Amino acid sequence: MRPSRPIVGGVVLAVLGLTAFLGVAPARSATYEYQDLQKQLNVIEAQITQYQKQLVTIKGEKKTLANKITELQQEQAALNLEIKSSDLQLADTDSRIQETIQAVTDKLHAENGLHNLIAEYLRRLRQEDAQPLYPELLSGIPLSQIIDDANDYSQFTQGLQVVLGELKNLKGQLASQEAALKLQRETEQNLISLKLLQQDALTSSVGEQNTLLKQTKNKEANYQTALQDNQKQAAAIRSRIYQLLDVSTQINFGQAYQIASWVSAQTGVRPAFLLAILTQESNLGHNVGTCNRLGDPASKSWKVIMKPDRDQQPFLAITKELGRDPNVTAVSCPMRDKNGNQVGWGGAMGPAQFIPSTWMLYKDKVSAITGKSPANPWDIRDAFLAAALLLRNAGANGTTQGEWNAAMRYFSGSTNVAYRFYGDNVAALADKYQADIDSLNAK
Repeated sequence: MRPSRPIVGGVVLAVLGLTAFLGVAPARSATYEYQDLQKQLNVIEAQITQYQKQLVTIKGEKKTLANKITELQQEQAALNLEIKSSDLQLADTDSRIQETIQAVTDKLHAENGLHNLIAEYLRRLRQEDAQPLYPELLSGIPLSQIIDDANDYSQFTQGLQVVLGELKNLKGQLASQEAALKLQRETEQNLISLKLLQQDALTSSVGEQNTLLKQTKNKEANYQTALQDNQKQAAAIRSRIYQLLDVSTQINFGQAYQIASWVSAQTGVRPAFLLAILTQESNLGHNVGTCNRLGDPASKSWKVIMKPDRDQQPFLAITKELGRDPNVTAVSCPMRDKNGNQVGWGGAMGPAQFIPSTWMLYKDKVSAITGKSPANPWDIRDAFLAAALLLRNAGANGTTQGEWNAAMRYFSGSTNVAYRFYGDNVAALADKYQADIDSLNAK
């Protein structure tokens, strides 16, 4: 996330801060106001939770109804297409019936022509049969030719009889096909009538479901209004509590713990772990960078040390929004090798050492919780809160492994074991802070 820097003495800080912590309690009236506001906030947040549960139920009902409507509308659209398909099938069936009838008629005509032709051949054969054979023999025609002619007549007659039989079979098949097609047309006509009735029923059902959905929407709107009112109240109370945490730039451990506890209530990140991260990063805000300060040389300017295509424009936007001079606002320096050459980029800002581009991702989230806009990376409270949000997103879930992973990602964006010293050191420091906190709470 930013260049590493020498590790501060977290244990010493904790020991020195414990004494200070006992003497940093707010004034008596402020303490009572803080406690009263916290109680009010707890009640309102409980109501918010209840409303959110109700909305989940209502949205589930609405989703079910909406899904049902969508399903019905899709079925209706499918039915419309099926009806059109049936109409086309019916037209095709009518055409095929007409073609079949014409084919049957044509075949019958052909059959009649063949019958006439066969009759003519039979007549000629009978004539041939009526003539005595001996005149042909006496005429000098070879006997073999006479026999061949007789065989040809016989084969021709047999062939015509076969064709006639086939035509009769075809006539029966065509008649059966015609009857089947007519029956199919009746079936399709009935199907279209049925689907038209189904379409009417679906249209009625969709209207009924839309009415139910409208009622559910109204019900949801009522809960949403109540929820928004409670959320506004909660935001106002959080803003007041946030102001009660007002501290100077340089804070002691006790003040840091107070802020970390409040931040933990908003994010779920353990106070001791958050304090360990911020101790590692900036000694709880005491060390926020040694570059870009008033009087620093040009080599330490933000124009040199920040990554141009990633952080320079966000840095200008942040400082402009906060009314800061970008040329004299302290940020972290980049690391340098043994020869003094710059390694990587600097530009991390404030107690949590956010680089400008990363801060842009979290500033609105911070404002949404605190009610203060714009969020300020140099404000310790904002920095603590932004760091906790980032750590939560990075896996800080209260477990040892989750916090270690989150610390590593906070440092380098990954859990590369090559940098495990950072995560191990944060974990060790968090353990020491937790022991100190437990000791305080036990008193």
